Amino acid sequence: MPEKETLERARQDKREGKSPSTQAGEFVHEEIEHIREGKHGARSTKQAIAIGLSKARRAGVDLPPSPGSSEEVKEQAKRDMRKARSGKKAAKSSKRSRATSKALKREGHSAASRKALSRQARTAAKKRSAASRSRAAKKAAATRKK
Repeated sequence: MPEKETLERARQDKREGKSPSTQAGEFVHEEIEHIREGKHGARSTKQAIAIGLSKARRAGVDLPPSPGSSEEVKEQAKRDMRKARSGKKAAKSSKRSRATSKALKREGHSAASRKALSRQARTAAKKRSAASRSRAAKKAAATRKK
């Protein structure tokens, strides 16, 4: 369950007209903080980001999966978004919840290090075209607070 401050920050972003990915960024940031605090670990930076995005979708952020995503990722995103729309909270399986928590606690904490995050950002940027990166930079500059 996301923290109240995270939900509030995401709602604030939505009110300001920011993109769904920016709203979801709050949840990813929270997940990185959890790993750094030692609440749990993650096998990789990618996993930490995926957990944050899943939390964002379940909290109601309208974030579809990227077109290049695998079928499994698309299915999971669909499930997460459906869960957010349904509104009703089904009882969590305590066994499954405990198993997930224990598995994450066994993982390392270096996935949230500055070095790992930097490496992840660089490899993600490399996959994008120069035009795409340039367009994103121009948009960021135009929407930056003055």
